[in-house]
Amino acid sequence: MLDFSKTFARYEALVSEVDKIFSAMQEAHKDCIRCKIYCSDCCHAVFDVTLVEAVYINYHFNKSWDRKERRSILRRAEGADRKFYQIKQKLQKMYVQQRRSPEDVLSRVAEERVACPLLNDENLCDLYDRRPITCRVYGIPTSIGGVAHICAESGFKEATPYPTVNLDNMNDRLFQLSEDLVQEIGSTRSRIHMSLVPVSSALVTTYDEKYLLA
Repeated sequence: MLDFSKTFARYEALVSEVDKIFSAMQEAHKDCIRCKIYCSDCCHAVFDVTLVEAVYINYHFNKSWDRKERRSILRRAEGADRKFYQIKQKLQKMYVQQRRSPEDVLSRVAEERVACPLLNDENLCDLYDRRPITCRVYGIPTSIGGVAHICAESGFKEATPYPTVNLDNMNDRLFQLSEDLVQEIGSTRSRIHMSLVPVSSALVTTYDEKYLLA
């Protein structure tokens, strides 16, 4: 059985760091950060997770739920995966065939909505304590490629300067952790550490020796 414990510990240290940043922002901008229980705006955002996050989510999903409970969530994941595939095909067409700019494509991504398969009927996350970093920074200002982004449900205003979480730097750290994970298990698969998948794919994939080492 593959052992991810060392890389998971480093990933959890990064998660703790991110949670502290969110808490500091929340303390400094109480009127602007409006995250609350049952608000699921972030649970409909379209985004991918890195390999280390995908394996981490998959591991704890399988560890936390029995087979019957997992089956129900996996059905939702399969439906979400089909929607993500359709969206990615559309975005690829925008970028390759229509020659739209990366900024236009990112703007379109922000408009797409797909319910996360971990969002249950009570509008709560079934794996909240193990949610990825993108979910943890949702609600506070972030930047990608030098462009700032704010949550539409927040009180932050466009064109107003705020401290932001640089997601490019965060992703670099996550890719490094993904590479650490690949090295930790002795995988020789070229560039697998650069893979990106939606949460739905992370849930339905079997991250075993055949997948990670072959």
